[in-house]
Amino acid sequence: MAARIEACTPCHGDMGRGTSDVYFPRLAGKPAGYLYNQLVAFKNGRRKYPPMNYLLEFLTDPYLQDIADYFASQHPPLPAPELTNVSQQVLAQGESLVISGDAARQIPACRSCHGPALTGMEPGIPGLLGLRPTYISAQLGAFRYGTRTAKAPDCMQTVAARLTEADVTAVAAWLASRPAPANSPPAPKGTYALPFACGSEPD
Repeated sequence: MAARIEACTPCHGDMGRGTSDVYFPRLAGKPAGYLYNQLVAFKNGRRKYPPMNYLLEFLTDPYLQDIADYFASQHPPLPAPELTNVSQQVLAQGESLVISGDAARQIPACRSCHGPALTGMEPGIPGLLGLRPTYISAQLGAFRYGTRTAKAPDCMQTVAARLTEADVTAVAAWLASRPAPANSPPAPKGTYALPFACGSEPD
């Protein structure tokens, strides 16, 4: 499998560790269920990015599962935190949304789904660390405007729709500035309860 996924390396890096390109995410260590969901979404056109749609169009679902399992098993170190030029006020806003959410606007804390350490949970909730702010902003924007969707109930689209542009900038900047935790793999399934049902979480 390591040889077969070399086609992924130019964009996603060796072992899926990521590259210097701000728009291509790290794949290594993410839960296999999450990675499989995204591969199927690209294959079926629910997520739209022509190179990915083309590469996956004729691959079988079991083979996509093999790809997901491979990247989930890789654990290269997380990159260094991203240097940011946003103000401390913006970072504080991002930290507040990630850690506490905003009950008045029905925005749950990011960590209520992505885990106390923000490393995700098996089998289908991704970690949020080791990603560049531009990528995080782009994905939150895609959820906000409906260009990225997941199986119903689409919890990320619901939450992202309640965020402002300033919220997105703040959350992305704060997440990208976080150092790697001592233990970065996703939490085991059932470690914590989600605040609501999410269709993208595999059974």
